[in-house]
Amino acid sequence: MAKQHAIEAARKIKMLVFDVDGVMTDGSITYDENGKEYKTFNAKDGHGIVRMNKSGFITAIITARNNGTVQHRAENLNITELYQGYKYKLPALQELMQKYKLTLENIAYMGDDLPDICILAGVGLAACPADAVPEVQEICNFKSNFNGGRGAVRELCDFILDAQGIAKEYIICEGKNR
Repeated sequence: MAKQHAIEAARKIKMLVFDVDGVMTDGSITYDENGKEYKTFNAKDGHGIVRMNKSGFITAIITARNNGTVQHRAENLNITELYQGYKYKLPALQELMQKYKLTLENIAYMGDDLPDICILAGVGLAACPADAVPEVQEICNFKSNFNGGRGAVRELCDFILDAQGIAKEYIICEGKNR
């Protein structure tokens, strides 16, 4: 029954919004000796986001941290909207909803920790990685089988595409590379 509810919610999704640390990454934060921050992203997760963009979905990141690596990743994946440095994420989501004339039921949000609960509690499809904190897992109607930074984002993308009957194949394998 819970899975059917998630499928019904996924059919209404028009925008996917992601936290970064613990969702698009495994939550590790690496610094060099100069204090520069590094993150590691999953290529399969990225491919899922690219497919969502190509299928007409709006994609967004809302994160409390402000990092050039996230900016680069968002540009590389053609993420529609990037909100960095938002300790309180709900105002950013409200701005996105107003800009794109969407309601909460049109939003899928993937988060993993307590600051994400204010958004997860209201969106149509509340999603989390397998290693999200228990309080987040309790309120999500989609729980990935994969940890953050290890395929959770891709699984969510595939789930929404499947629920909406959108073919996963969009890549044309013909042509020349050079």
